[in-house]
Amino acid sequence: MAERTSRAAEQTTRKGEVDGGEARYDAVVVGAGAAGLSAALVLGRSRRRVLILDGGEPRNAPSSGAHGFFTRDGAPPKELLRIGREQLTPYEGVQYRRTKARKAGGTSGAFEVVLEDGSTVFARRLILATGVADELPDRPGFSELWGRGVYHCPYCHGWEVRDRPLAVLNSSGAGAVERAVLIRNWSRDLVLLTDGPAGLDEKSRRRLSGLGVSVREERISRLEGDSGRESRAASGGLERIVFEDGSTLAREGLFYVPPQSQRSELAEALGCDLEQMARALVIKSDPTTRETSVPGVYAAGDVTGTGPLQSIPLAAASGAAAAYFANHALATEDADAELAALAAGAER
Repeated sequence: MAERTSRAAEQTTRKGEVDGGEARYDAVVVGAGAAGLSAALVLGRSRRRVLILDGGEPRNAPSSGAHGFFTRDGAPPKELLRIGREQLTPYEGVQYRRTKARKAGGTSGAFEVVLEDGSTVFARRLILATGVADELPDRPGFSELWGRGVYHCPYCHGWEVRDRPLAVLNSSGAGAVERAVLIRNWSRDLVLLTDGPAGLDEKSRRRLSGLGVSVREERISRLEGDSGRESRAASGGLERIVFEDGSTLAREGLFYVPPQSQRSELAEALGCDLEQMARALVIKSDPTTRETSVPGVYAAGDVTGTGPLQSIPLAAASGAAAAYFANHALATEDADAELAALAAGAER
């Protein structure tokens, strides 16, 4: 009984088990966005020794508000993360560090993570919640107005620009029609931009025309607007789209899904399988357990290839799922080790 009590106390140490000057954790969570914080919360409540690494601002930092998140609709993204970090403090097993993971290696039960200061921590499990980077067009206005007039997700921002003059940027033929039909749900004043000759067949053009969606095929030169004006009920900061031929189109919102890349090379370094999904190269993971092709490594949030949708609620849910199954594996491992120790003791 004393041995088990000692084990429970050991599990709740805040800074991780220290063996020979080396910090050891049940899990290291790389990334402190919605997915990472959600995973750390579940693991902390499971009495696990956890290190969560915050590598910098989240992808949605330019946005004035995060929408569609139950009880927190419209909260600024940074405020959501502040609340998430604050709610980790009661759990003594969770340590938060504002630093990046530079390298990672090892195998299940014995992973090594090298931090940016050169120190190394050890973990039995890894959860990668490092996110993706949006690769915006190298044209004036896109980066400046991203999240403030140029939007990725209509479920996140469509309500704020409802019934306003909107545009959809998509050049992928049938996919462009599908995207336009979706965005039309928020505004009937809609124009499809293809940024060059559209790969639209006559059936697609008739469908768009019947729905009142015009098509502009000119190449885009730049976007103009007030990047300092945040998206509110009336409109965001976008004012007009300027084409290479000098013509313009007055719009108050542009929906565009850019190509994406992994923000971290850790998954590749660990040997995790990657796959191309839509416009993003993502980490392949089990849709239920979130475990990758490398045993003991889990992936959560936008880095994963479990679906085309990206949002804070879905990222938080995937982080929780990864933590559930990581903890289940750890609990089974702990039980097996304890039984083996008892059996060895009985044999002596």
